[in-house]
Amino acid sequence: MSPGDWVTLETGADPSRGQQHGLHPPHPQHPPLGGLGYGVPRADGLAERLLGEGGARVDAWFGGADLERGRCGSVAWRHDGHWLYGTLEFDEAREPAGLAALAERAYRDVFASLAHTGCDHLLRVWNYLPAINADGGGLERYRQFNLGRQEAFLNAGRAAFDGAPAACAMGTRDGPFRLHFLAGRVPALAIENPRQVSAYRYPAAYGPCSPTFSRAALVDAGQGQLALFISGTASVVGHASAHVGDVEAQTHETLANLRAVIDAARARCSARFELALLDCIVYVRLEQDWPAIRAVLQCALGAEAPALRGAVALQADICRSDLLVEIEAHAFEPGELLK
Repeated sequence: MSPGDWVTLETGADPSRGQQHGLHPPHPQHPPLGGLGYGVPRADGLAERLLGEGGARVDAWFGGADLERGRCGSVAWRHDGHWLYGTLEFDEAREPAGLAALAERAYRDVFASLAHTGCDHLLRVWNYLPAINADGGGLERYRQFNLGRQEAFLNAGRAAFDGAPAACAMGTRDGPFRLHFLAGRVPALAIENPRQVSAYRYPAAYGPCSPTFSRAALVDAGQGQLALFISGTASVVGHASAHVGDVEAQTHETLANLRAVIDAARARCSARFELALLDCIVYVRLEQDWPAIRAVLQCALGAEAPALRGAVALQADICRSDLLVEIEAHAFEPGELLK
């Protein structure tokens, strides 16, 4: 999805083949606030590689009836006065400053968009980096990205540690650096996983700057609904990658981490989130591993579980080169935050 290309309107993808999320109920006369297209053809001919059956998928987010559209620097955004969805992309071949500087500029523009619209709380971010695990002149590109991202948070006076937004950072084989985000007027409650060291507390062995994200975010979506945004989750215990080289064991460990995050979220609210009911995106490093990953998910969740039946599986590189699978998820359930 290119900046300003709001996926159900302009890509030609069928929104019925994806999820439609209830920041407000979808309305046939209302355009979506924004969304992510998976396997959707892009103007430059690029598309993420979908695994398994089915064609292009759409994850559409709907706001209110009256949407304002605009731009702050590199960010194209829409908002309804309460929810903001934005997107940007950079062609690195035209940006000689390097990935760290590019990431800092991208997030600077994100924060400018939040300030301009009054939707001041960054809730969820999706980052897509070409060649995420490649060397970038003595430092892995993902680690360069983390340098620029954290610098932008600190310079803007934003929570770069406790209270950081939910996020993922995935690797694409080619194409531009892309970023999508959801923000709002209501702050999120950051959720951490007791089985893992918080990403923003990783030791220096993982790079000169730790990643800036929380494991999940709980958000009051209004009308008695809570939204749970779960960041990209993989086979990490403490801070170390687990089961290196064993994709089935990594999938089981990833599910254990998802359950731990859900339990941590349930302890902070009255909503009854369930793993089998999540909307999931499954990132698979090696295409040939998808059948084994799917078999583990089917055994753990049940063949008819909505989380499996509706899952989108994509071939993608993951932020650590020894991780073979990563799952991100979100859900809406009736409930309220506990006092």
